[in-house]
Amino acid sequence: MLRRELHFYYFFIILLLTSILFVGCYKFEGNQTIPAYISIDRINLTTYYPDEGTNSEDIADIWVYIDDGLIGVFEFDPSDTVPLVFPALAEGKHKLEIRPGIKLNGISSTRVPYPFYKPLVYEEFDFVPGTTQSLGTLTTTYYPDTKFAWLEDFETSNISIVYSGDTLEEHAEIVQTLPENNPVAFLSPNSKYSGLINLTEDKKQFIGVSYNSFEIQTPGTIIVLELNFKVNNYTQIGLLIRSSSGWDERDLVILNHTDEWKKIYINLGSNLSLFPNALDYKVIFKAGLESGTSDADILLDNIKIVYR
Repeated sequence: MLRRELHFYYFFIILLLTSILFVGCYKFEGNQTIPAYISIDRINLTTYYPDEGTNSEDIADIWVYIDDGLIGVFEFDPSDTVPLVFPALAEGKHKLEIRPGIKLNGISSTRVPYPFYKPLVYEEFDFVPGTTQSLGTLTTTYYPDTKFAWLEDFETSNISIVYSGDTLEEHAEIVQTLPENNPVAFLSPNSKYSGLINLTEDKKQFIGVSYNSFEIQTPGTIIVLELNFKVNNYTQIGLLIRSSSGWDERDLVILNHTDEWKKIYINLGSNLSLFPNALDYKVIFKAGLESGTSDADILLDNIKIVYR
């Protein structure tokens, strides 16, 4: 467990050091003591659905740079009802850059600027001390060079997660939520269905893997598994990594109980880099009916593997 967490922090440190290498230190020159305040209602994601999947996101904070120097990381209100307001000791025209941030692996202590979402850049933003300047609701997109190795949105009955195991009689299946627009599903303009795994006393376990294997990228490539989930049973997500000697299974995260849809970004790249002789990999999902319960639902949607 400790070793896996170290890899998560390693990814965080690499991203942070990369930002430091490519930016200078922000230094305000002068005796200004009254900051300018900037207000942001929210940052939304837009996508080209056929190639990039749905626009589901969980942008938790922003990384703010002035003249290419980091001035701070500011968290959005979890309720999304209060605008985010941050101070800046700047006056007049300066470059303002806002990078959308996420919680890697769902952990608050591993917040990073998400390297797949484009920053919002204002080359000559006019800072006015003592005022609050509203930017309203902003919109970001994936970088044009983002690659999507896997997209599974459960909008067809041909689901790209298949059974893996020996005890088919006790094994639950993953199916579409029915009927169309079932209220339990993740619903959006491009989403009418989700994936459902129903665990019962007769079908106590689920072991499913991605139907396709995915190509190993150059060591050091940032690779992230994105997905939405709503579960009332602990669900484990991991990797099956194939080399010439066979398969290695590596646990990544456990999805905790939630009665509302959540989004998670799971780091794959640092774990895959530990297997330099790997040929390819699959994603594995595992769950067993928890003791003291007779029924559980695991809902998944908007699964993506992205890399650059």
